[in-house]
Amino acid sequence: MDLVLNNARLVTLQPGNSGYQTQDNQCIAIDHGKIVAIGTQTSQQQAKQVIDCEGRLVTPGLIDCHTHLIFAGNRANEFEMRLNGVPYTEISQQGGGILATVSATRQASEQELVELALPRLDGLIRSGVTSVEIKSGYGLTVADELKMLRAAKALESQRRIKVTTTLLAAHAVPPEYRDRADEYIDLICEHLIPVVAQEKLATSVDVFCESIGFNLEQTEKIFRCATEHGLSVKGHTEQLSNLGGTALTAKYQGLSADHIEYLDDSGVDALAASGTVATLLPGAFYFLRETQQPPIAKLRDKQIPMAIATDFNPGTSPFADLGLMMNMACTLFGLTPEEALRGVTCHAANALGYGSERGQIQAGYDADLCIWNVQHPADLSYQVGLPRLHQRIVNGEVSHD
Repeated sequence: MDLVLNNARLVTLQPGNSGYQTQDNQCIAIDHGKIVAIGTQTSQQQAKQVIDCEGRLVTPGLIDCHTHLIFAGNRANEFEMRLNGVPYTEISQQGGGILATVSATRQASEQELVELALPRLDGLIRSGVTSVEIKSGYGLTVADELKMLRAAKALESQRRIKVTTTLLAAHAVPPEYRDRADEYIDLICEHLIPVVAQEKLATSVDVFCESIGFNLEQTEKIFRCATEHGLSVKGHTEQLSNLGGTALTAKYQGLSADHIEYLDDSGVDALAASGTVATLLPGAFYFLRETQQPPIAKLRDKQIPMAIATDFNPGTSPFADLGLMMNMACTLFGLTPEEALRGVTCHAANALGYGSERGQIQAGYDADLCIWNVQHPADLSYQVGLPRLHQRIVNGEVSHD
């Protein structure tokens, strides 16, 4: 065996009540990046490395299943302007908003985008993240969207992290296509999705289905094209209004529907029928000072898996701390600490399509683990800002970054 962890207090996050209960004096055997055995005693004779956890809590590595980590520029000035009473419409007319980020991202090279993203990624790593999803969406041209995806994938060579990439070219209508959104959708379907699929630059395609984004017909055209090219679909849906984007995402067996503050009963039923994950993004809810909460009680009643993510982006959720999101999900949305922890492990894994490989401590799963300086798993949602992470293990290798 490559690695054995001894004297661990495990929280496996396997299905059922026992998955959240701590199991003391446990050992985990790891070989070739996979967990091969769990128990009170594990043979160490052939182990290349043995770590004594000294009774520390061990959980699956955390998974941030929704981020916009790759971009250039800074919008702190807009934050200040809004708080000084300047309307967003005026900020946008002055060249601000998402198009400001688009302009800066287009001007940046791929290497510059990587360098800008590394400090953001380091923040997530410090909060225990071992897997991260990164979307495009600030290029809005074929070349710039591909540049963003390549930059995202390049992060794996810079840090011990697993990166999943998602094409979000349908994030906003680019200035060149103003009042011609249908033509831009055609560009995505005819010239972008085929290249992304052929070069394997992303595993899924996302759409901002919203009154200020793209309508149901445009969203479905992209979903249909993505499916034809073997890519999974995800949806930014029901964040600002109820257009029915969540039900459409569920119709296409989408991996997740994200935001969902305005989700109605029919949308909840669609999620329940499809198995699509409901991804909650409390950082954006907080930063935008929203008041419409996702229908947590209905999601819980229908046993719909709820993931939690940072939605890290320059405009509406500039928070590179998944632990903070766990706390916000509990305090703002009323999740329990168990729901929050499952939301950044097993449910987040399902939201990215690898729930049978990551997000649990179980034989046969990837050896992505976090060793924590805390006594109880609820501490991971309770405290923010303290140095709680003792060690990360990614693909069975101890990370020191």
